[in-house]
Amino acid sequence: MTQLKAARANKITPQMELVAKAEGVKVSYILEGIKAGHIVLPSNTNRWKKLSAGRKIPAKAVCGIGKGLKTKVNANLGTSSDYADIKVELKKLRAAEESGADAVMDLSTGGDITKIRQALLAKATVSFGTVPIYEAVLPSRKAHKTVCDWDDDILFKTIEQHAKDGVDFITIHSGVTRDVVSHLDKEPRVGGVVSRGGAILTAWMKANGEENPLYEKFDRVIDIAREYDVTLSLGDGLRPGAIADSFDKAQIKELMVLSRLAKEARKADVQVMIEGPGHVPLNQIQAQVLLEKQLCDGAPFYVLGPLVTDIAPGYDHITSAIGGALAAWAGADFLCYVTPMEHLGLPKEEHVREGVIASRIAAHAADIAKGIKGAMDEDRRFSGYRRNQDWDNQIKYALDPKKAGAYRAKRKPKKDEEACSMCGEICVYSIMKDK
Repeated sequence: MTQLKAARANKITPQMELVAKAEGVKVSYILEGIKAGHIVLPSNTNRWKKLSAGRKIPAKAVCGIGKGLKTKVNANLGTSSDYADIKVELKKLRAAEESGADAVMDLSTGGDITKIRQALLAKATVSFGTVPIYEAVLPSRKAHKTVCDWDDDILFKTIEQHAKDGVDFITIHSGVTRDVVSHLDKEPRVGGVVSRGGAILTAWMKANGEENPLYEKFDRVIDIAREYDVTLSLGDGLRPGAIADSFDKAQIKELMVLSRLAKEARKADVQVMIEGPGHVPLNQIQAQVLLEKQLCDGAPFYVLGPLVTDIAPGYDHITSAIGGALAAWAGADFLCYVTPMEHLGLPKEEHVREGVIASRIAAHAADIAKGIKGAMDEDRRFSGYRRNQDWDNQIKYALDPKKAGAYRAKRKPKKDEEACSMCGEICVYSIMKDK
């Protein structure tokens, strides 16, 4: 039974109870949110059996995403054809979890993808997602063919294998249809097609003259998802990859297709969320979120960034955090992190940490603005530690204790240990103590 089917039967599941406790809300709120399609709990039945068979279920084993809940952060992991080392990916997984990621996705495109996914799944303690089409096209790549030389049978077999392995949510680019893609020819883009899944399907349709099987046979996707309670993350394969392309016809047409498919999935008791852009100028972000919520009946919105400028390689975790904070304030529910290596190369362990922290800052800032329960309380407590010059608790409760502690240790004041070396003897808190 899926979480959505259970909610419709007013049945409270252990996953609902776990999320309600983590969020500090009544379990009935979670149940009603799932029933309405406004909240999803990615929790593959096979993976849940393994996790619940242990002595203690990890606190973040199930990630509640949606209306009224804390904004969640996802960290992308995965190999490439140039760098394919399972040990490195496991280190990146640990870095993501230690930095506070609520979910991870394995986007591996190089090496033994099956083995890498299964190794990461075995160690992950947070919600886990994948993009199955990356693996489905691997055999044709290994045979030195193009990414257009595959059939839909291998694609659906790959999706089912990911589900059997225990993947909690999968990105499916079902909105990349021949009709939607036709708008790219009528109105060429500055940035082109930047989604790997979207590019693969667009090229495949043009090469084979056929419709996207993930759209044409969406019922097969639904059947697999329902069997294992895999949450469908309907991917925006034609998301804008340049701010000049934001809100073009292809993007909006795809979103309209996704809104219809979301309804189909819900009718079949399958949980669904919608993926969003991408590269979006600051003044358009709120409108993007409101449009998705309106068209998709309040489905949780999962955004990549969004990045608010195209010209900051090396700092795209910052451009992403700026857009992410505004998007989450406007109603986005799930932020996909961006690392400093975005647009430059495959991230390393340290880049994963920076990306997660940047997105967590954006998420928390938005939660304060949205009035999410407990968000402002954290800042009130922290401000008290700062005023009382309680350095131990300032470092302990910082979003990144490791970095805060290291910075403090490097630049301690020479005289007044209670102050910092910015102000030293004229520290405002020292001056005003007991006043």
